[in-house]
Amino acid sequence: MTDQIQILDVQNGWLAVDKPCGLSVHNDPGHDLVSILPARIRSNPLWISRLGVASSFFVHPVHRLDKETSGVILLAADNGILRSLSELFVAGKVYKKYIALVHGNFNPEVVHPEYHTWEFALSKTAGGRSDPVGKGRRVNCCTRYRILQQSPRYALLEIELLTGRQHQIRRHAKLAGHPVTGDTRYGSKKSIHYLRDTLSYNRLGLHCKQLEFVFPGQQETVCIVSKNPLAEMDRLLTEDTENGACHGVVIF
Repeated sequence: MTDQIQILDVQNGWLAVDKPCGLSVHNDPGHDLVSILPARIRSNPLWISRLGVASSFFVHPVHRLDKETSGVILLAADNGILRSLSELFVAGKVYKKYIALVHGNFNPEVVHPEYHTWEFALSKTAGGRSDPVGKGRRVNCCTRYRILQQSPRYALLEIELLTGRQHQIRRHAKLAGHPVTGDTRYGSKKSIHYLRDTLSYNRLGLHCKQLEFVFPGQQETVCIVSKNPLAEMDRLLTEDTENGACHGVVIF
């Protein structure tokens, strides 16, 4: 798993990596991202120099990325940097773009460059497949999406996360009738077994493609883009497309 972690950027006090799906960010000591990443950084003197910290450093996640979700994640090796970057996320000053492969087909006329929105109110606590809204007080949430490509049974979406409830994309997709492929929490058990056993598809079809932000005190926008080709998601969509007409343009 260590070899699958691609270092995207290393700067003073923080770094960005391309997390593979199936790897916990934390809560799995010795095997999670924050446990295995420092040794990888220490193996490269240039990275240590750019990070600007002692070789005994630790890293801490700046934001949340589920174990099942792949893609860009920021980590900090300095407490002051951690606080500054975390405040950007809390203040909604980080632009987040995701790619999702979901179940179902949208009407052909909605496959165009314009964005649509899901605005289902969600509770703070994530629910499950029978209650994706969750228990307790609900707050307004907004997810923007546009359809990049469709096959007879799946759709590839580009998603902008405008608010930040736990599992927001997965819950909104479920409520919209288009659950994310491979979602063991919100998708149907039947679809999970079919994807795994028949199509050898073994991942959650959700990927953090891009993060953009302006670091406090600076003017230049930092843009971190994933280099993951998403081969498994692409394969599922391509193989399904062979059985019928396809609309849109693949971004890979």
